[in-house]
Amino acid sequence: MPLNPPITRWQGQRVWLVGASTGIGRATAERLRRAGARVAVSARSAVTLQAFAREHPGSLALPLDATDREAMRDAAGQIVQAWGGIDLAVYCAGYYKPMRATAFDLDDALRHEQVNYVGALFLLDALLPVLLRQKSGHVSLVSSVTGFRGLPTALAYGPTKAALINLAESLYFDLTDTGIGVSVVCPGYVATPLTEQNAYRMPALISADEAAAHMMSGWERGRFQMHFPKRFTLWVKALGLLGDALYFRTVRRVTGL
Repeated sequence: MPLNPPITRWQGQRVWLVGASTGIGRATAERLRRAGARVAVSARSAVTLQAFAREHPGSLALPLDATDREAMRDAAGQIVQAWGGIDLAVYCAGYYKPMRATAFDLDDALRHEQVNYVGALFLLDALLPVLLRQKSGHVSLVSSVTGFRGLPTALAYGPTKAALINLAESLYFDLTDTGIGVSVVCPGYVATPLTEQNAYRMPALISADEAAAHMMSGWERGRFQMHFPKRFTLWVKALGLLGDALYFRTVRRVTGL
């Protein structure tokens, strides 16, 4: 049974992606355009966004820093002015640096918080009044399997992704009866500029385009949580159900950390 109103057709859908210059955001924008959606792309790189708009006529390039509250509000206003509303907004902006407690960096930890979580709150601040007026639309937050339970080297990154999962669940309770959809995306390893930093072999690594295909399929089916690839994420979910002692021993053995 779908937990959200399924998006049964993409033609003419008004979609805003924040964090769309590279990786999953960029791949999703490209897939949506091929499916007939109208796409607004936001990220810090104006040059990259403008190139996307040139390659996909009719798209909106709206450069912004996701940690800038007023810029987020201004971008939402520009989309509504241009298209009359927003049907789907996706928060893909992300920041990742491996971190362990033995080399704790407060400034970097706070940078994770600002980009990965606070930026999502700024999106909601700009977006929710629009969706509530429409009594329709969908908001999707891109989290990660690292948000399921704590993992080595994810001291700064993992908690922000866990927060997004919790945020999406709370939003769902509040918005489902209004006709507004809410979803959270929890990818495993995806080949992006962020994961290129990892110095270890990443199991079940998929392309950003594969991730985009999974996301679109989930929105079409009215899913709340999307996690993929299943050959990896189902194992991670099962691992998360273990008792604490067994969980810590198993993760240490698997990762060597």
